[in-house]
Order: sequence, then structure tokens, then C-alpha cells
Amino acid sequence: MHQNLPSTVPVLIAGGGPVGLTLSALLAKEGIGHLVIEADDGYCSGSRAICMSRRSLEILGWVGADVPLVEKGLSWAGGRSHWRDAEVLHFEMPTEPTQRFAPMVNIQQFYVEEFAHRAALSFGDLARVHWNSRLVAVRPQADGVQVQVETPTGRQTVHAGFLVACDGGRSTVREQLGLQLQGTQYEGKYVIVDVVQKTHRAVERLAWFDPPSNPGSTILMHRQPDDVWRIDYQIRDDEDPVEAVKPENVLPRVRSHLAMIGENEPWEPLWISIYNAKCLTLPSYRQGRVFFAGDAAHLVPIFGVRGLNSGLDDAGNLAWKLARVLRGQSPDRLLDSYSIERVHATRENIAYGAKSTEFMAPPNFAYRLMREATLRLAVSDSHVRPLINPRQSSPINYVGSPLNATQGDGWTDQRAAPGAPAPEAQLTDGTQVWHLSSRLGQGFVCLAFGGVGPTLQDLGVTVIDLPPTTDTLGQAWQRYGLKGPDEVALVLVRPDGYVMGRWHGLDPAPVRAALKTTGVLA
Repeated sequence: MHQNLPSTVPVLIAGGGPVGLTLSALLAKEGIGHLVIEADDGYCSGSRAICMSRRSLEILGWVGADVPLVEKGLSWAGGRSHWRDAEVLHFEMPTEPTQRFAPMVNIQQFYVEEFAHRAALSFGDLARVHWNSRLVAVRPQADGVQVQVETPTGRQTVHAGFLVACDGGRSTVREQLGLQLQGTQYEGKYVIVDVVQKTHRAVERLAWFDPPSNPGSTILMHRQPDDVWRIDYQIRDDEDPVEAVKPENVLPRVRSHLAMIGENEPWEPLWISIYNAKCLTLPSYRQGRVFFAGDAAHLVPIFGVRGLNSGLDDAGNLAWKLARVLRGQSPDRLLDSYSIERVHATRENIAYGAKSTEFMAPPNFAYRLMREATLRLAVSDSHVRPLINPRQSSPINYVGSPLNATQGDGWTDQRAAPGAPAPEAQLTDGTQVWHLSSRLGQGFVCLAFGGVGPTLQDLGVTVIDLPPTTDTLGQAWQRYGLKGPDEVALVLVRPDGYVMGRWHGLDPAPVRAALKTTGVLA
């Protein structure tokens, strides 16, 4: 039985996909009540986005959703590309035995939605999800947003303090506000197929260019949980997309390729869809009290798996800022930094994604010619092979962010410069090993290297002392740019795991000043 919607809510999230439900969990963790409106009757069907990055696992870890995801998912660190029947690339993403998470985990999108939703519910009754309900009208107001929602029991009106559009590539919120995505849409189309088949093949990203099984096509394969293969293959420009997804046209291509690579176990199809690459973004992700996240804000190519992963980064960036403003801890202008930072990240992701797309789905004859020349040379020339690398997703540095504190000289490594994601490090307290990332994502954190840090509780900042005895591998002091294990320094990390500032010595004054001058403190 469907209940009436609340008449007012602090935050309304349009869209209960993985981005909307992750944002829901993050807001619930912050103690912010909210409402999620989702048109479907439950979690999505089909694999959809499947490759979860290490950064995404860290974000989901802030709400405890990383544990079931890692248990269910299939971890991987590299892949292989083939031209016809020859292997032309074997790549490995940066990783090490001391890492908390693998570089990538394959898992169907509906599991991500389920685990994020479960996490949201674990924080009490702060998160309400209304399925089978569709947002149909948006009216911005000075003190919030009035929305009309079509529910199974009729149309209802809700007043939200803030509205976050997580309602996908065909966003109703975007349409209601008269906004349009800008950028490039590529013509090359890929059919996406999920099939069930048992296999003992290693978990890798597999690619074939012009394979004997499907001459002239490009094929991608990923293993998923539940004995599912995800297969993406490019169709010709002159093929009708409607005809291309009919089982009688899909299954022979899949059968031919599985036979070619020696996967001879019985199989059956689960889900078929079609896709073409887009490099599109809104110029701003904030319109007054309306925010855009995930595909509602930007559409980036699947090549390099930046779509869902960048959407979860949107959620991680926005949640703590909304929470602070709603609690009166920060001024409204803090929310402007969400758009500034995430639009910058999208433009970086689009630049990488465009390069990958031009290789995976060449937009014209010249690009096809260059790709074939590269693949031919890569058979015998190892120097050419890096050009085939798919450029997998990685977190973007917020260069030029208004939240970055001014950095002084004397740092030996820029991996932890203001605006960078806080580097991981394996540490020890003498009895057990722990990862630095496991202590982040729970509010502002100040890392005190080489000594006892100052008390910053009045600012809501947790101080973590890191004497040399905790950093036995030397990972932390090196990656955070210190000259040696005994140097003393403070590093301020934001609630979304990004470095805000770093200072030599243990004087708390610059930390306090940074929080005020950047507009974090009201």
C-alpha cells in the first residue's frame, strides 16, 4: 500500500539509481532526512554499469556498502587486447599488495543499488524511497523547490529545501528547467549483451579488434558475478539499431565469438541493449537550489568506465556540503564549489573518454586508418602498445578549487597537493594493520605527522596522530610529500577524502584560517 508523500523535505532526490541511492546513504550517514523518488518499481535490470573503481569502493565504504560489494564482486587489475587473433596489449593498472581495494571490481549495477539502499536504511528512518513515482513538474522558489510527483495514488506536491537531479540521461528535472547538455555525440553504436555461462577464465578486461569471429567489429568482454559474461560489440554504421538488438541477430554473433575463444559451456542470454558514446555536460551543476549529479549532469563514454564512477564522485562531493549547509555549519556559497569541482572533473573525464572513444569507435575513415596502423604495428612493436591502453578511470584533482588552501614550498611529492585525492597508505598501531582511507569519509580529518597534533574539536575536525612508528613502510610520509619520517606536518583532509591543505609544523593556526577563508565555516 502506497503512503502519501511528505509535504516538505530537506532534500528530495530525483532518481533511485546507483547515484541517487548512494547520495541517499551518504545523507543518511550525515543525519539528513530526505526523500528519493524513483519511476521504476525497484532496482534496475541488466548489468548496465559494471566496473567499480577503487575510488568508488572508498566512497561506498563510508557507509559500509563496500563489504557486500567486494564479497559479491569480481576484482581485477588488468586486461588484454587482441587484433584479429594476435594479442597486442597486456596492461596492468597500478596496484600493490598493501592496497585496501583492487583497482576495479566487476559487479552488476543492480547490486550497487541494493547495497547502497541497504546502507541508507541502516541509519534509521532518514531515507525514504518511493518507487513507481515519477517527478513531473519542477518549480524553483526562493526558499526551495516545489515539485509535483505522479504516484500510484495520484499526483502529489512536495516542497524540498534542495532538489538533486539524479534522474539519468533523459532527466526530467533538466528538461523542466530548460537546460541542455553540451558537447559531442558519437555515431558508433555498441550492442550490449549479458549471457550466463560458466567459465574458468581469469577476470580481466578483454578486447578484440576485427576478430575472426566477427570481422570488422570490436568486442569487449567482462566477467561478472553469477556466471555472467558482459559482452559489448560494435555494429556497422549502416545497421539498423532496432534490428541489431533482436535476438536472432545478436545470438549468432555471440555464439561465434564464444566458440572462437574456446568458451564451450552451455549459455543463454539474459539482457540485450544498445549504446553509443556521448561526451556531454551541463555547463553548471547548480541552478539555485537544484543540483545535478550522474548522467543527469554529464554523459561520458563507457570506455575507461568513467560514467557511474564519476557519478558516485558527484554524490561523495555533494553530500557533506549539503549536510553542512542544512545544519547551519557552512554558508550557502560552499555549495557553489560542488559545481566548480565536478564540472572540472567531467571535462577531464570527457577529454580522456574522447580519446578512448576515438580508438574504440573511430568516428571517421581517418581515425579507422590510424587505429588499424597502430594495431598492425603493435603486433611486433612494444613501443606502440601503450596507445591501445583504455585509460581506466582514476579520481580527478580539483585544480583551482576555491576550497584549496594555499600551499607553501618544501614538499617533495605533489600527490597530496591541495585538491588531490588523499593518497592511500598502509599503517600500523603496533597490534594491527590499517589503511588510511578507512579513517576518511567521516568528516574533516587532520593528519598530524611526526608528533602529537593540536586539538581541533571545536572546529569539528578529528586529529589522527601519525608518529613514525605507525608508518613502518614509509608510504604515508613519502606520498604526502614530507622530507623524512621524522618531519612534522599537518594535512587537512575534507569529508570526501580530498586534501584541502598541508603545512609544515604542528601549528593549528593555518588550519583554522583555511577553514574560514575557503568558506567552509559559517
